[in-house]
Amino acid sequence: MRRLAHSLSAETGAADLAGLYTDVLLKRVDLTQAAAALSEPGHRQLAYEMAVSVCDADGRTGAAERRFLEQLAQALALDAGITEPLDREADALAALTEAAAPAQVPAVAAAASPAKPDDAVIERSILNHSILNGALELLPQSWASMAIIPLQIKMVYGIGKAHGYELDQGHIRELLATLGIGMTSQYLEQFGRKLLGGLLGAVAGGLGRGLGKAAAGAAFSFATTYALGQVAKRYYAGGRQMNTALLNDTFKNLLGPARALQAQYLPQIRERAAHLDLKQITSLVRGA
Repeated sequence: MRRLAHSLSAETGAADLAGLYTDVLLKRVDLTQAAAALSEPGHRQLAYEMAVSVCDADGRTGAAERRFLEQLAQALALDAGITEPLDREADALAALTEAAAPAQVPAVAAAASPAKPDDAVIERSILNHSILNGALELLPQSWASMAIIPLQIKMVYGIGKAHGYELDQGHIRELLATLGIGMTSQYLEQFGRKLLGGLLGAVAGGLGRGLGKAAAGAAFSFATTYALGQVAKRYYAGGRQMNTALLNDTFKNLLGPARALQAQYLPQIRERAAHLDLKQITSLVRGA
């Protein structure tokens, strides 16, 4: 949280996010005060939508999270007609996270004589997943970002299987976390960028709208997905011989070229985003 607050504050110069983080950490502001500062209905709905997405980031909303969301809805003066559809959409995508790859298989079991993988097929899969995840980040709905990690899990699962490995979710999530793109860090960064794009775009006039577009237009999930796919391809092709330090270094070295490639494919990313809806996203995560 602290790293994200500092990085987004430095990147946009739009607000003292590091100062806000400190205020929250030291309990200088509470839920009622924060809610009272949002006078516009659209801002209140955005705040609730972001909170639902964060609560569902690690799976379906728990009892304590549900109580918090009920208190938040009351503080924001949002009725059930607004909150219930948001809750249902986020819960539906959170449930799909668990189905992104087999939950229980022999941990990282390798086939005795795996067939030689088709590099062209793997490369197409990495690029397609990268474009799709970049498009998801551009969608205005916060819950859309919740499909990014399930799709990354499916991509890595496919790469591992192509090299003769049957992977479970635990192993893949550990790989993502090792690379610094685990569930918590990715969701927080995606939601933070969308918050800047949505709230600042609505509040700060022309400057805010420009900052919001810059934050959302980067579609950084393309780069992280592409670099992840390339690391996974090298990792499983080499028999999983890369240690943690080498995995991290390889991923960081691939991010630069991935960001350059992202700029090249930005028109395709935007085109993909223009035709995505919840039904399509659900189908893609399920692999239908």
